[in-house]
Amino acid sequence: MPAIYPSTALKNEQRAIKAIADKEIVYITENGRGKYLFMSQEVHDREISQAVEEALYEARMAEALQESRSDYDAGRYYTSRENLKSAVERKRAERA
Repeated sequence: MPAIYPSTALKNEQRAIKAIADKEIVYITENGRGKYLFMSQEVHDREISQAVEEALYEARMAEALQESRSDYDAGRYYTSRENLKSAVERKRAERA
């Protein structure tokens, strides 16, 4: 769970807040309402990069799932491990 500090911490604990913000996102609330985020540029860049990677991963997974559904609907599936191995071997032989 991320650290959440009251707005008074910005005045009373500046160094501590800055030290934490160098490593992770710091959440500041005012009277228990509203959240403000503080972070270093490095943390910001890391969070953006991570969000992009997660979005790309989700897109690739959705694409793979759709492709597998299409394969199943078209009858391109295997009912046993041996059938799958045979199909892989045939495909490898075709490429050789």
